[in-house]
Amino acid sequence: MLLHEFQPGKLVAGVCLIGAAVAYAGDAGGLWKTPWFVAVPVVVGGLCLAGAVAVVNQSVRRRRTPRGPDFDRAR
Repeated sequence: MLLHEFQPGKLVAGVCLIGAAVAYAGDAGGLWKTPWFVAVPVVVGGLCLAGAVAVVNQSVRRRRTPRGPDFDRAR
């Protein structure tokens, strides 16, 4: 039983946000130095990439969805 659809765009966005959080956590813990401006390109780039992945995912799902007169009868 599938509870919900897999949405790879949300996965990509989450990974990028976690990456930014890990970079600043390492800086706070003294493991390395992270400049203050690193988060902006990581977060914005990750959100743009997530949007592109979501668009590709939607177009693939739309193409695979059965259409036509037989689709209405199956329900």
